[in-house]
Amino acid sequence: MKTILCYGDSNTWGYNPDGTGRYPKDIRWTSVLENELGNGYEIIAEGLNGRTTVWNDPVRGEYRNGKTYLSPCLHTHKPIDLVILFLGSNDLKSRFSVNSYEIAQSIEMLINIIKKSETGPNMVSPEILVIIPPPILIPAEVREAEYLIPEFEKAIEKSKQFSKEFNRLLSGQCHLLDSSKLIKTSEIDGMHLDPESHKILGKAVAKYIRDHIF
Repeated sequence: MKTILCYGDSNTWGYNPDGTGRYPKDIRWTSVLENELGNGYEIIAEGLNGRTTVWNDPVRGEYRNGKTYLSPCLHTHKPIDLVILFLGSNDLKSRFSVNSYEIAQSIEMLINIIKKSETGPNMVSPEILVIIPPPILIPAEVREAEYLIPEFEKAIEKSKQFSKEFNRLLSGQCHLLDSSKLIKTSEIDGMHLDPESHKILGKAVAKYIRDHIF
C-alpha cells in the first residue's frame, strides 16, 4: 500500500467557485486521483481554505500557515510514500507583498521540511511532487467593479510567472507538474477550479505518478 499525502489549499479542499461551499467528494481532484490509481494506494486529502506556504495571515487566521502545520501533518500520517504540494496561490494576496520567485522559495522551504522529516518508509524522506498552480484570472464581479482590477492585475502577473520561477528554483529538488499546461481557473471567481479541471488534474497527477514515481 502506497500512502500519498496531498497538502494544499482550497483547490485541494474542493471549494466551489460559485461560493456555495464544497464540491462533493467524488468531484475533487484528490478523489479522481484515488480512483485512477486504484487498489494499493491511500490518498490523504489535506486541503485548507486560504492556506499559504509560510505566511501567518493576519486577516484570515495564523492557522492557515502551511509551514506551521506541515510537520505535525507529516508525523500524523507517516509512513508516507509521496507528498504532493499544491500551494502558492494564496501568497499572491497583496497583504503578503511577495513576488513569484519568493513564493517559489517558500515552496522550497516546505520541501526541505519534508526531506528532513524522516516520515517516509523506514524513516527515509518521502517522494515529493509539486503541482505548479495555474494562473489566476480577473473574476466576473471584479470586472464590474473597476477599482479592484489594479490589485488583481498585479496578482495575475505574478501568477503567470509561477511556471518559470518554480522550474528555475525547484527543478532537480523534486518532481514538478505544471498545471497551467492542463487546466485553468474558473472565470466565476478567477481562483478556483471547476469540476472539469478537477477531473483533468486528478487524471494527470495519476499518470505522472505511474510514469515517473511508482
